[in-house]
Amino acid sequence: MELDRRIMIKFDWETLVLALAIAGLSVLLLYSLPSTGRVGIHVKQLVWLGLGVLAMGIISWIDYQHLSRYAYVLYGAVLVSLVAVLLFSPVINGAQRWLAFGGFRIQPSELAKPALMLAVAHYCAQVRSRSDGPMSLPHIVVPLGLMALPFALIAKQPDLSTSMILPMILAAMLIANGMRRQVWVTLGCLAMGALPVLWFGLKDYQRLRLLTLFQPQTDLLGAGYHSWQSKIAIGSGGLWGKGLFAGTQSRLHFLPETHTDFIFAVLGEEMGFGGVLLLFALFSMLLMHGLVVAAQARDHLGSLLVTGVVVMLAAQVFLNVGMTTGLIPIIGLPLPLMSYGGSSLITTFICLGLLMSVRRHCFTFS
Repeated sequence: MELDRRIMIKFDWETLVLALAIAGLSVLLLYSLPSTGRVGIHVKQLVWLGLGVLAMGIISWIDYQHLSRYAYVLYGAVLVSLVAVLLFSPVINGAQRWLAFGGFRIQPSELAKPALMLAVAHYCAQVRSRSDGPMSLPHIVVPLGLMALPFALIAKQPDLSTSMILPMILAAMLIANGMRRQVWVTLGCLAMGALPVLWFGLKDYQRLRLLTLFQPQTDLLGAGYHSWQSKIAIGSGGLWGKGLFAGTQSRLHFLPETHTDFIFAVLGEEMGFGGVLLLFALFSMLLMHGLVVAAQARDHLGSLLVTGVVVMLAAQVFLNVGMTTGLIPIIGLPLPLMSYGGSSLITTFICLGLLMSVRRHCFTFS
């Protein structure tokens, strides 16, 4: 009986409840959207949700230190899958992003996020065990390389939105790990020097999206259409929204990609400012809980892992909401736990499983 009580205490119920609450809100909104097939997308999302919770449970049960021993193996497997995408994936809407297995499609670029977290955390923990001081310039070559390889492969697909999350994860984990001042100066110079290269590396439609960010009204039927319609949908929701099944922008198909990239605009139109506040409250509690777990982790490895998870979630929420409200260009990034899609949803639950694993094993009970 005492052993059961200790297990119940160590299990991270906060993460599970908050994640299911956000995912449940997603299923409700997907149910309100017009169905395009015999099986509604909300039913498919429930299937992905079940698989995601199962994956989260398995990962949370395994000690994160044990997972860390296989960090480079898992990282290598993801790299192989990214190469396989470029070699064997069919071109869909001008992009190669999916691998098909038994009738299902997976997006390996999503799995690069937890793989990068594990690999960088494992390396930084090893470096820290050999030296108590902050990381010097030679020490960051390996983490930069670990990030650069999947970044290049994902950008080649092209999937700019997913690839840009990887440098954010790396930067946050390096900040949490501690670095010398000259390292920051070097990284800052490299980042500034890379901006022109990145600009000329963008495709024409990606440059056009950046340019129409500041004047979307100059091309309302072209590059500025998505952003303009999204803002109309959110603004029309008012305080309490138009109600489920009553969103005109989404149901009349003025708003594009309602079930994926623009699910936040659907929330704003159908549930209004109250629904937006509810979603922000749930995400805020989840992120704050993650920060507490990072601070209470029993070792540096666990703290870095959770830092990566929290920053990944926070960055994707900020970028998706910014995209749908016109603060940043349209980059096609899903809203975690909300947007429809199996790869994104399961990967998010895997990352939350890492957080739960750290929470589960970071306390000692007598």
